[in-house]
Amino acid sequence: MLPAYNEEANIESVIKQWHPVTEKIGEGSKLIIIDDGSKDSTYSVMQKLAPVYPNLLPMTKQNSGHGATCLYAYRYAIDNDAEYVFQTDSDGQTDPAEFDQFWQLREGYDLIVGSRKGRQDGVNRVLVTKVLKLVVRVVFGVWVEDANTPFRLIRVSTLKKYFSLIPKDFFLSNILLSCIFVIKKERCCWIPITFKPRQGGVNSINLKRIFKIGIKALKDFREANKRIRESS
Repeated sequence: MLPAYNEEANIESVIKQWHPVTEKIGEGSKLIIIDDGSKDSTYSVMQKLAPVYPNLLPMTKQNSGHGATCLYAYRYAIDNDAEYVFQTDSDGQTDPAEFDQFWQLREGYDLIVGSRKGRQDGVNRVLVTKVLKLVVRVVFGVWVEDANTPFRLIRVSTLKKYFSLIPKDFFLSNILLSCIFVIKKERCCWIPITFKPRQGGVNSINLKRIFKIGIKALKDFREANKRIRESS
């Protein structure tokens, strides 16, 4: 499952890279790409390529942000009785060749997440990760290794147990999901992965947005932590 927003520069190459993974898995595996109301031709490119790639399932919806789009996809996985859902991004920064080690370990864990080493996506994004890791430590009282990595394999039956704890359209849903699994002592594993520069398009992160993300996360995470701790 890949959320996509204004990725016309990347989406065709990303489909070519990731579709073989679904072919290798088989058993009804789908490459689901959810267009988050892009203003460019992302969705039309996906539609054009769908007949060429039989496991590709293009979807589109109104724009609601990356976190909400991930939640939309997780809901789809739950509603369609998927056994596992894998999430990565559509900017070409992750390597499909590294997926197999996650898949081989799937039976032993409820959540397997990539830990980005030697990142090549810029100082600002590395700073975002460090800020959010500190916020998670302060608010939730747990240490989560790279909580927001867009390279994660999730057991859907476990996801279903906690999905209601994530507010609708929560903008940092993957971070909250990682925290929930750690707090609830589910079987979690972090594996080092590479993280390449974005293949094309524009990186929208800047210092002003980093500050806003940190402030909003602090408030939202405090409210979420209370719900998590009070849940049975």
